[in-house]
Amino acid sequence: MEDEQDQRPPAPSRRSVLRGGAVAGLGLPLVAACGASGSHGAANAKRAAPSTPSGGSSGGGSGHQSHHKGPKPLVRAAQVPVGGGKILASQQIVVTQPSKGDYKAFSAVCTHQQCLVTMVQNGVIICPCHGSEFSIKDGSVVRGPAASPLPSVQVEVDHGEVRPG
Repeated sequence: MEDEQDQRPPAPSRRSVLRGGAVAGLGLPLVAACGASGSHGAANAKRAAPSTPSGGSSGGGSGHQSHHKGPKPLVRAAQVPVGGGKILASQQIVVTQPSKGDYKAFSAVCTHQQCLVTMVQNGVIICPCHGSEFSIKDGSVVRGPAASPLPSVQVEVDHGEVRPG
């Protein structure tokens, strides 16, 4: 009887279970590191949820209504530091201000393995999963493993608010 136990297939890996759940369309956000294992800070990094077409946002607001007609503001310009940026996780966008008055925006989804970036410091946007870094000026890769830049998002500043452009 012991021989029968030795012939059982191996248990599925954590990665294959997560992939199977995503393929099955469970709609649950994946909360796992991009790597196989490790105790570095990536263990709790969030994977990006599938993006939806722009303009499809819903949900509550602050009740404040702007006199501006057009897209809802992403962030107040004053909230984006010069030489840094502001990550808008729910919109999966990072807004940066490389130099005073020059606002840029990029996808907050790392091009390596689709983790959300979590930090902007020292002129770079940082992905926690494998340490990829992207320029706040143009989204280009400063340090891999990512090989592709972050896609840019058109924005404009109107009445002190950064809005999709």
